[in-house]
Amino acid sequence: MISRRRFVTASASLACALAGLAPQARAQVIARTARMLVGFPAGGSADVVARLLVDQIKAYASSMIVDNRPGAGGRTALDALKAGASDGSVLVLTPGDQITLFPHVYKELGYDPIRDFAPVTTVCTVQFLLTIGPMVPVQVRTLADFVEWCRANPKLAAYGTPGTGSRPHFLGAALARAGGFEFVHVPYKGGAPAIQDVLGGQIPAAINVISNALPHVQSGSLRALATTAPQRSSLLPQVPTMREAGYPALEAVEWFGVFVPAATSPEFVTALNGIIRVALKSDAIISGLAKQSFDPAGSSPDDFTQLIRSDTDRWGEIVKSSGFKPID
Repeated sequence: MISRRRFVTASASLACALAGLAPQARAQVIARTARMLVGFPAGGSADVVARLLVDQIKAYASSMIVDNRPGAGGRTALDALKAGASDGSVLVLTPGDQITLFPHVYKELGYDPIRDFAPVTTVCTVQFLLTIGPMVPVQVRTLADFVEWCRANPKLAAYGTPGTGSRPHFLGAALARAGGFEFVHVPYKGGAPAIQDVLGGQIPAAINVISNALPHVQSGSLRALATTAPQRSSLLPQVPTMREAGYPALEAVEWFGVFVPAATSPEFVTALNGIIRVALKSDAIISGLAKQSFDPAGSSPDDFTQLIRSDTDRWGEIVKSSGFKPID
């Protein structure tokens, strides 16, 4: 049950967010149906986050719907956002890969993340986890142990990821460079198949979002060597971070954020930002994100813009250092 104090605080914050809108714009916001585009199928992580959010930001418009546009690794939804109306009725929830990493992965995109979109806010983050399975001897328990095993077994050293051009792909490449060993990348169509092959002994390791590996680590079927966030995960407090394990350059998280078309009025952006940041403090979203092993975030549009620029620069260097050739 929501306490009276929390209700009053949320209501006041929402009123402040909407107060900056001109009367005409305010009427448009609450009178239109707003669509939140998602570039992935129903039931996936992005879809779950979007539906959690839509349920809590209904004050933004007369109705809110999730519009799944799966395809091209999430790019289809961003193409649709670029072509969408700039009246505040079209927005997207997307992982950061499609914004800050894909410009370095693909020779051409149908959109320019900086020019075509206006950042609204970050929504949540999730960290990655390096795990090993039965193909690796049981005495290998730490990242240092695993690096030594890879050096001693170069023909076996490999890691699975959700796909070519993903953050886990380049994190594995960065680990290999920093550790001075060969590490063959094995891309899969999603994180779950990679985990299954680690469990089955087809490959020794995987780098994936923590939620995909968590139940198998908790059951003892997989060994977790390091997480990539700045701090340890509350879900696996015994597992060190990459920084603690001696690889600070591998510190990284995946973020999810909301964007609108670039021509959208700043007043709409301000209102939407305020409403979402209030919603991110709700018990429903906090508990819903926790079930996905996600952490709530939230940022101002300016801070989000700075994150995007720094993230784009950083991953550009990581991709370049890996020797990866952009995909046509």
